[in-house]
Amino acid sequence: MDKKQTILEANKIFKTIFGKECPYNLGEILNKFAFDVKLPQKVHDSTTGEITWTQSINSSRFIKQVNMEAYDEKYGWIQPKKEVQDLNELLKQWKRINYTTTERVYDCINVSESDPLYRCENVFRSTDLRNCKNAIFSDGSGDCESIIACQRTSNSAFCIRVDDSNNCTNSYNVICSNKISNSFFIQDANNLNECMFCSHMSNKRYYIANMPFEAEEYFAIKAEIIKWILSNN
Repeated sequence: MDKKQTILEANKIFKTIFGKECPYNLGEILNKFAFDVKLPQKVHDSTTGEITWTQSINSSRFIKQVNMEAYDEKYGWIQPKKEVQDLNELLKQWKRINYTTTERVYDCINVSESDPLYRCENVFRSTDLRNCKNAIFSDGSGDCESIIACQRTSNSAFCIRVDDSNNCTNSYNVICSNKISNSFFIQDANNLNECMFCSHMSNKRYYIANMPFEAEEYFAIKAEIIKWILSNN
């Protein structure tokens, strides 16, 4: 996705989770929600000088996947055999072809600033995603849709900052949990719906800080929590 498409998708995610439009630009989303997510870093293609994005920054020479493939088609990467007199000569020959490939995308559609991705669609600045759609600033997740700043999560949709979790929907800030929906700030829990600030519990609804509330009380507090989350404090 380009940046305009990414903001439109972020707005859909915010409206689904918080009932509010996204009040941030991409830089603010990155700083507020994805500040600790491992993301591709900006480098330059050593063959063309153009900006590219990589997960592997421990290199000094890079080449975009599309440029690597174009070179292979035009010239090929096989070198003619030469006599090698010493290790320095061997390393010199290795350096001629030793580039770290960047922006590796496999069977993907409409992705940008990402590396690597597998069978994904509509992704912006993410890494190690598989079978994901509409993903922004995310890492190590699979079979997810409409996520922002999620890590090591699977089978989840419309989530922001969901880590090490499965089967989550319409939720924010969930860690190491399963079957969480319409909830905020959940850790080590299972099968919660409309809960906030809860940990180490299962099969509950309308709980805040592991305490039960009436639905009317719960939603009144939830409205204030949303204001707090979306504030600049």
